[in-house]
Amino acid sequence: MPNNAEGDRAAVYGAVRRFFSAFVSGPEAAEGAAVLREVLLPGAVVVRTCGDEPQVLGVEDFIRPRIELLAGGELRDFREWARSGRMDIFGDIAQVWCRYEKSWFLGAEASEGRGMKTLQLVRTSSGWRISAIAWDDERPGVSMSAFQPMTETFDGSGS
Repeated sequence: MPNNAEGDRAAVYGAVRRFFSAFVSGPEAAEGAAVLREVLLPGAVVVRTCGDEPQVLGVEDFIRPRIELLAGGELRDFREWARSGRMDIFGDIAQVWCRYEKSWFLGAEASEGRGMKTLQLVRTSSGWRISAIAWDDERPGVSMSAFQPMTETFDGSGS
């Protein structure tokens, strides 16, 4: 499959943007589920950490409870968005490491959160799709303000 660096960056960013846009509350939640099924590979792996034992989910097991929560009416004005990040592309694989934020109302109380997500994407005949996601949310002891990106290089020799 041909690749074009600028086109690939735009397409990968578009897939990530669509992923984040799927998380909205209210009647649009069903549309969000359809978007998630379009941007995720059918066998994608989704991992939630957030201080607990990692929860590993398949696509439908990830989508179902989120759409129920978002469409249920108790959670209002929910939205989630990527704030900043880094993208690496090599051939038909891509990695996006990004800060994200979310906000919502539960009853009359406004809430917000933030954290980090890592998304792996692959080029398919129908475009870039997400093959894996993992995330962790800010919480006591894990603060975005204290986050220092660490990039290490290694030679792969094992020594």
